[in-house]
Amino acid sequence: MSDSKKNNNKPTLPKFNFYWVYGAIFILLIGFQFFSSSDISSRNISSNKFSEILKSNDIKEIVIVNRTSAQLYLTKEALQKDAYKKYAKPTLFNKTAPIFSYDFGDLQNFENQLKEAKKTYSLTFDQKHIEQTSFMDQIFAFLPFIILIAIWLFFMRRMSGGAAGGGGGQIFNIGKSKAKLFDKDTKVKTTFKDVAGLEGAKEEVQEIVDFLKNPEKYTSLGGKIPKGALLVGSPGTGKTLLAKAVAGEAGVPFFSLSGSDFVEMFVGVGASRVRDLFKQAQQKSPSIIFIDEIDAIGRARGKNSMTGGNDERENTLNQLLTEMDGFGTDTNVIVLAATNRADVLDKALMRAGRFDRQIFVDLPDINERQAIFEVHIKPLKLADDVHIEFLAQQTPGFSGADIANMCNEAALIAARKNKKKIQHQDFLDAVDRIVGGLEKKNKVITPKEKEAIAYHEAGHATVSWMLEHAAPLVKVTIVPRGQSLGAAWYLPAERMIVQTEQMLDEMCAALGGRAAEKITFDKISTGALSDLEKVTKQARAMVTVYGLNEKIGNITYYDSSGNDAFVKPYSEETSKKIDEEISKMIEAQYRRAIKILEDNKEKLTTLAELLLEKEVIFKDDLVKIFGKRPFEKEEKEDVKKIIEEKNSSEVEATPNKES
Repeated sequence: MSDSKKNNNKPTLPKFNFYWVYGAIFILLIGFQFFSSSDISSRNISSNKFSEILKSNDIKEIVIVNRTSAQLYLTKEALQKDAYKKYAKPTLFNKTAPIFSYDFGDLQNFENQLKEAKKTYSLTFDQKHIEQTSFMDQIFAFLPFIILIAIWLFFMRRMSGGAAGGGGGQIFNIGKSKAKLFDKDTKVKTTFKDVAGLEGAKEEVQEIVDFLKNPEKYTSLGGKIPKGALLVGSPGTGKTLLAKAVAGEAGVPFFSLSGSDFVEMFVGVGASRVRDLFKQAQQKSPSIIFIDEIDAIGRARGKNSMTGGNDERENTLNQLLTEMDGFGTDTNVIVLAATNRADVLDKALMRAGRFDRQIFVDLPDINERQAIFEVHIKPLKLADDVHIEFLAQQTPGFSGADIANMCNEAALIAARKNKKKIQHQDFLDAVDRIVGGLEKKNKVITPKEKEAIAYHEAGHATVSWMLEHAAPLVKVTIVPRGQSLGAAWYLPAERMIVQTEQMLDEMCAALGGRAAEKITFDKISTGALSDLEKVTKQARAMVTVYGLNEKIGNITYYDSSGNDAFVKPYSEETSKKIDEEISKMIEAQYRRAIKILEDNKEKLTTLAELLLEKEVIFKDDLVKIFGKRPFEKEEKEDVKKIIEEKNSSEVEATPNKES
């Protein structure tokens, strides 16, 4: 039999592990402390027993430990007595251990007791004091250092790639990329069909997918494939979902990670992860790298010099800039990134050649919201009275995430009411819940306060009903929600531009509540705080931003770069004029609101009394009291005309898209 076969037949011995040695030493030390302390504690005597031993003059020495207890050493003659023979044997760990221990309590009283005993019984024992710490006390004293050493050893093992535990040879594994890879084995199922709305953004990213699928179509004409695209938009608008759809449509390896994944406590780790990420992407090209929340590493350099710059983050950004310029255009690697803070990104990152395209993902308009609703209501069991078009109108400013949350909230509300299907009212309740907060019917409100709230909300409803450009009312409620004691819900028109008359009408409607309190009770309250805040901001914007004031003129003091945060871009004299014009504008709309309410005081009172009775009233109730709005018909015809024109233009454009 050969030597190799002999060696193979030998039983393999387990690897020697020093952790067992450390554990055995620790157990021995604990055992030493346990047996030594338990042996002494078992001989702890009472006060009567101590007095008996003391009077018999059997004590050779008393050692006072830590000023709280005494250890008693007996004479050789006393140890020969039958009462003490069993204690005369030495302990396991200490041959000169004390025979007894006694917890005396107060030290001064104990010493007085010993002095009196010496005089009375002519005792000759020795006495001394010692300070002693237990083994566990010593362990606790060194515990912080032990923890620090353990943490240091843990990170050193992680950095060495687990070589000590058999991981073997991967030095500084912490510098490897943390990107999650989606390839043919882990295929992304999200496609553009799952992304409702965002038509403009989808068109741009669809072109990127086309680049990856058929690059020769563009390179044959001398064009270069773009290196990067930056998705910019408000939170919840669907930037990450759009990137997933790109991965699902392209069918190429997709590396996904967050900007914070590059950040680490060790120097150079971020730059190392960037290098490793781009190396992996080049090996699997054509591929896509998606960096979510890129502002975590892409923040402008040198802006935080007052508070101390983060050199490690800047090194990571520098490496990212180098890598995006370093790989060639023929590698078919495209970088997608998403952020909602494009204003803080470094200019070098935003330039052409790195992120060639900036795709703005805006909040959805009414048609896009309707499409988003269609996606999110698919798994829901709906009643026949649900009107998706009305829900899209009722949710201006909602993002895709808000709409998804609203649909889920409607389902929860319906389930809470033990319904089999989700009704239209459940969706409206969900809007109220999200925008206004949780309904608080048990909130304690006095009748006088409730009356003031009712007239306040009726004032909003009356003024907005009588103004041409104010948003039409949907419902009014005096049921407290969140921090508000009442609310009026409107159906605002989505305008691309806003004219002066429209802004003034909105300001007048906002001041209607305060004006109603004034003409009804001849008093005003603090309930109009949010209205005053809204009106003041709007008036200041009209004067200083939009240039809609005649005295200030066609000038704006708005700086889109954000560099005027700490500096006023106008003189003190101009500042005084601005304050005067803002005050004049607000007061003029307040007087206008009072005039409207005085002309319709009876109807205001009727509406407030109805509101006190029902707590919630709708548009139909206002029609019964005020009649139809004089401009409602014209508005409906204008909206209908716009929709028809848009639909006809889309029909005409369809054949061109197909061709």
